[in-house]
Formats: sequence, C-alpha cells, structure tokens
Amino acid sequence: MTDNRDDGLEARRRRLGAKLANIRKEAHDEKASESSAEANRKGYAMAMKLSSEFIAAIIVGALLGYLFDRFVGTAPWGMIVLLLLGFCAGILNVLRSAGMVAAPHPLDKKDKNES
Repeated sequence: MTDNRDDGLEARRRRLGAKLANIRKEAHDEKASESSAEANRKGYAMAMKLSSEFIAAIIVGALLGYLFDRFVGTAPWGMIVLLLLGFCAGILNVLRSAGMVAAPHPLDKKDKNES
C-alpha cells in the first residue's frame, strides 16, 4: 500500500512540475513580448520627438522671416534666409537629441561670457 501511495505522489509531483514548467515558459514569453512592445513604444516616442523638433524649427524660421519681411519690406529675402536658418537649426536640434552632436558644455558658455 505504501508503494502505491508513493507512486501516486510521484506521478502527481511530475504532473505539477510539468504544469509549473509550462506556466514559467508562458510568463517568460509574456515578459519578452512586453519588453519588445516597450522598445517599440520608446522608438515611436523618439521619432515623434525628433520630427516635432525639426518641424517646429522650420515653422519658427518661416514665421520670423515672414514677420521680418512684413515690417522691414525686404520680401522674399528675409523669409528665404530665416527659413534656411530654421532648417539648419532643426537639423542641429535633431542631431543633438539623437546624440550625434554634443550640446555645448556649460563651462564653455561661462568662459565666453566672462571674457
């Protein structure tokens, strides 16, 4: 009778071990898919940030150029020049945000102001 009981307990332990292995595998797969989804969300957020910085710089340059032309009367040259400067500023902002170009160090700014 003891052997039958031990065999039953051993079979039950194997079934529970198999169920636990399946649950652990599913939890691992779920964590992997969640981390992949989080990486995708971070990439999308970075793309939105970079594109909005670029477009904002162009719009600000165009707006300032329009206002400059309107008040000074240098149409279309102020718009052209400031639009191009806005484009360049947008590219520089995107490169800084992406980590391709370093931002100026605060001590360098301080040294220039003291001179």
